[in-house]
Amino acid sequence: MAEKNELLKELRIERDSRPGGAGRWLWALLLVPLALAAGGWWWWGTARAAAVRTVPVEEIRGATGGAVLNASGYVTARRQSTVSSKITGKIVEVLIEEGMTVKAGQVVARLDDATPQVNLALSKAQLAAARQALAETRVRLAEAKLTLGRTEGLAAEGVSSQAELDKARAEVDSLEARLALGQEEAAVAERVVAVRQRELDDTVIRAPFAGVVVSKDAQPGEMVSPISAGGGFTRTGICTIVDMASLEIEVDVNESYIARVKPRQRVEAALDAYPDWRIPAHVITTIPSADRQKATVKVRIGFDQLDPRLLPDMGVKVSFLDPEWAATSSPRPRLVVPRAAVRREGDEDVVYVVRQDRVERRRVRLGAADGNRVDVLAGVSAGEPVVVEGPEKLADGDRVAPR
Repeated sequence: MAEKNELLKELRIERDSRPGGAGRWLWALLLVPLALAAGGWWWWGTARAAAVRTVPVEEIRGATGGAVLNASGYVTARRQSTVSSKITGKIVEVLIEEGMTVKAGQVVARLDDATPQVNLALSKAQLAAARQALAETRVRLAEAKLTLGRTEGLAAEGVSSQAELDKARAEVDSLEARLALGQEEAAVAERVVAVRQRELDDTVIRAPFAGVVVSKDAQPGEMVSPISAGGGFTRTGICTIVDMASLEIEVDVNESYIARVKPRQRVEAALDAYPDWRIPAHVITTIPSADRQKATVKVRIGFDQLDPRLLPDMGVKVSFLDPEWAATSSPRPRLVVPRAAVRREGDEDVVYVVRQDRVERRRVRLGAADGNRVDVLAGVSAGEPVVVEGPEKLADGDRVAPR
């Protein structure tokens, strides 16, 4: 029995005899809760961080910023005229060509004046005859007055009868009436001469104002008339003249944005033909009428200074500048963000700027939109990352995971 007990003692394992065994088990028991706590903290933090996509605020240099509205239109002339004639006639001479500069009253064309010349000569002859007849009447009236004077003297002496005296007086009265009639006939003949002279003058077509000829619409030998006649073979215009000093811009602005346009507002224009040429301009007025089909309002814009490169009907793009930006002496670059970055919250336009791992709500003032981008006049700085994709509900200070 004693031998068996000795054998059992030899088979017993002494746990305390292994160095460090109990300590490792203790550390293992302590590290497991810590690892679980750290994992929980990591999971809790990452689960709450919303995944968002950001883009930096873009800065565009080389163009004036501060545009609150963009629009397109055309260069138009306030004074433009298609010159025609007051009468129907055949053109015998055209004195203008396209591109020619004309003065007010300058002759641009002549019509056949053979018939007006004959009519004028006839009326002048009739006037001369009326004046000759008037002169004869004056002479006969003077003679009748002398006869009346002698007859009155003889009647006073009893030599001449009362009948002779009455006859002399009647002759004077008759010649005075004929003289008055002759004067009226001479006046009528003078008016006829004036009418015939006007008809002759109407065969000479003159420029109504100073300008540049932009089109020549008739040639010698063609008929011209103030109204369309002759089955389409009659011209209604000889040329078109444009007053280059009256050039301005007309644009159609969507009625939803017409509140951004103010009288005398600064405008920057760029011709399609010269896209790099920035033309200073200003708003003249807003036409007080809307186009119900296009939902637009017409705006007139005047150039600050005219230039020979400006031509009628040129396409032009304009930017209506914000008054605060236009007041600065030096142009500032544009700050542009995607439309998706701007959110409408109440009556405010806001963007969410990412700072480290949290978002900051910024109220912004927007300018003109260009495609899928929009100008930002205030609220952000160049290079700041703004959220363009993310949860619909974001609040100031929310944790995000930008990408």
